[in-house]
Amino acid sequence: MTRAAILYFTERGGRLGQELAGFLGCEALKPARGELLPLTARLFREVDALIFIGACGVAVRAIAPLVRDKTSDPAVLVLDEAGRFVIPLLSGHIGGANALARRVAAHTGGAAVITTATDVNGRFAADAWAAANGCAIDSLETARAFAAAILREDLPLTCDFPIRGDVPNGVYLAEEGPLGAAITVRRDARPFDTTLRLIPRILCVGVGCKRGTSAEAIAGAVDRALELGGLDPRAVRAVATIDAKRDEPGLVAWCAVRGLPLRCHTAAELGALEGDFASSDFVLKTVGVDNVCERAAVLSAGTGAEIVVRKQAANGVTVAVARQDWRASFE
Repeated sequence: MTRAAILYFTERGGRLGQELAGFLGCEALKPARGELLPLTARLFREVDALIFIGACGVAVRAIAPLVRDKTSDPAVLVLDEAGRFVIPLLSGHIGGANALARRVAAHTGGAAVITTATDVNGRFAADAWAAANGCAIDSLETARAFAAAILREDLPLTCDFPIRGDVPNGVYLAEEGPLGAAITVRRDARPFDTTLRLIPRILCVGVGCKRGTSAEAIAGAVDRALELGGLDPRAVRAVATIDAKRDEPGLVAWCAVRGLPLRCHTAAELGALEGDFASSDFVLKTVGVDNVCERAAVLSAGTGAEIVVRKQAANGVTVAVARQDWRASFE
């Protein structure tokens, strides 16, 4: 949880709020008269978790006009001012409210009041696991069907990656069945009649381009490279290039549209990377290193990274894709 805010209403609630603010590294605020609704509306847009210390009814009325979608609404929690009960009201799984409630309750010595069915029954919650492990969910409709079915029976799970720990209660490793989950970055992975794909964001796209290349040309080149590799675009977590392209308008604009960070590396950093990379004398003379896209992708993906799409060149753009070393953790 990277951004949180705490709202309190009484002196005792303020003491708990300030203590929790220090624990969570956030701000605790007491709304002035008439300020609660506009303040809640602003924080609802800005934070990942909104914590009320007070009555549930106050919190419910404050957030009611703002609730939209479980994929975008922040986690909302309510605590009594003694910290005895911590209640996740909204976004328990994808938003991380249940996990945060347990964390806060452990700090206050209180009890997390969890009401989601999979948690209550000790079953694998695919959406919560995906959120905690940086995975995109292929289909919320399929996720709902999976969550309903797992309350009745164990469901199969496939994973394209090494697994750390034991698979949780409710799933077993198998590659066929009417309904199951697949942890994969492959866009065509459909091992079950109905497959819930959990897509780890573990791909880094390396990009090189001529000066003045448009965002549209970059988008087309990246999409083609991902399609060539059979990779789901939702698995991309970052874009990487050489620092000389840090302010390239088309590249910056495309990253902004896709909501992806742009990581820039110096020619020396790229050149020092060991491995088997495509080499171009022209690129070496132009930017000081023999390859940008492959080297940038691997460097950004980190130790143990593997190139899954080699250098592709078209319309003044070069693209490569690297996959970081990743484990599906159930510990």
